[in-house]
Amino acid sequence: MTSPAPQTSQPTYRDRVFRSGGGILGGLLLLAIAGWLGVDALVRGTGRTPWLALAGLLFSVPLVVAFSLRPAVFAGEDRLRIRNPFRTITLPWATVTEIRAAYSCEVLTENAGKFQLWAVPVSLRQRKRAHRYQDRLARGGASEAPDPARLALVDRAVAEMRELSERATTRPTAQGEPVVRWAYEVIAPALAGLVLLIVLLTTT
Repeated sequence: MTSPAPQTSQPTYRDRVFRSGGGILGGLLLLAIAGWLGVDALVRGTGRTPWLALAGLLFSVPLVVAFSLRPAVFAGEDRLRIRNPFRTITLPWATVTEIRAAYSCEVLTENAGKFQLWAVPVSLRQRKRAHRYQDRLARGGASEAPDPARLALVDRAVAEMRELSERATTRPTAQGEPVVRWAYEVIAPALAGLVLLIVLLTTT
């Protein structure tokens, strides 16, 4: 009796995650300030002040989280998942036609259009520094490729995502249709806080 042949599976790799360190730091700072002022108003405020503070926190905290802590890009072997402030977009690599970075980082697809990558901001300052480095290499007659570590962060991210996209174009598991999901967990509390603020400010 022969034993079955062992099944071989391709190795799986963790998604490459791209996030803005400056955005996260700024968001944490804003949340700390909002929490300090809001809790102080809730505890020490009189009259309608605690309610106004509660409505303000309910409105502002989700927005701060949406624009600072939430944005991220997950580049996997088969698909690209873009987590923007109010939407999450999942793009199989076969649907991606171009990834570019000019004044913002964008992904273009065949049918779904264009999506901005909030988590990969374009820094003109970093780009100028990287261009000066490349110019020095060119003037010095260097034949080797530029050090990737000296490139701007956005250009490194775009290069890595382009590499993943090119490798996965014909892979069966990288096929499919784009999926867009609204971030109701952010939108709902922000709208509730806005409505409560309007009610409190327009009533006596």
